[in-house]
Amino acid sequence: MHTISEKLEQFHRLLEIMTELRAKCPWDKEQTFDSLRTLTIEETYELADAIIKNDKNEIRKELGDILLHIVFYAEMGKETEDFDIYDVCKGLCEKLIYRHPHIFADVEAPTTEAVLQNWETLKLKEKGGNKSVLSGVPMSLPAMIKAHRIQDKVRSVGFDWEFREQVWDKVQEEINEFKVEINAMDKDKMEAEFGDLIFSLINAARLYDINPENALERTNRKFISRFNYLESKTISLGVDLKEMSLEDMDVIWDEAKKVEINLNKVE
Repeated sequence: MHTISEKLEQFHRLLEIMTELRAKCPWDKEQTFDSLRTLTIEETYELADAIIKNDKNEIRKELGDILLHIVFYAEMGKETEDFDIYDVCKGLCEKLIYRHPHIFADVEAPTTEAVLQNWETLKLKEKGGNKSVLSGVPMSLPAMIKAHRIQDKVRSVGFDWEFREQVWDKVQEEINEFKVEINAMDKDKMEAEFGDLIFSLINAARLYDINPENALERTNRKFISRFNYLESKTISLGVDLKEMSLEDMDVIWDEAKKVEINLNKVE
């Protein structure tokens, strides 16, 4: 791989290109923090897609796009004399050193759990940092990711089940409460209870070291693959999917599952 000096050379080149673009390109000159914000979110999701596909070449490209946004924001910060890339890097370095006293000082943190608990404690102590345990969770996060982060945050201060098996009683409790509202046909309470049920399932996933977002995306992709097979098969048979019975669809669906299993065996 490349040396530190080679990496710094390319980073320096990137900063010079960004300055040139900001000064001379009509589109780049017009951009603001607000105009770039949604594009940054889009680039982040594109990186996430590449990671899900485990496409290393795409991951490299998408990381480059995100790095472009970082130096773009830093360039705009330099223009207003609020901050520049030096301040961004310096602040990050100092934060990493401060939050890793088990590496850069004499604090003991032999496990991942200890590291995470120490991290959250230090965040609360930082001058100008978060005032409460949950204040650092972005409100704009997708609901499932936000729920997982909330549960991770409160766990770091000891608010968690004593034994992970205890969560299943809570899941069952939420299922029962949801069923009560289904029987009453109270849509507002049904939604509230369904939210509680999902939250408890996400909690269960966390306790068993399963990422719920990854798990659901895995199921999404599996469903898409099987439904595409169903759709393609009906087209090849000259049959309209809308005119098929559910029983006939299930036959092809089971066929898709078998094809999927055989492909996995080959891989």
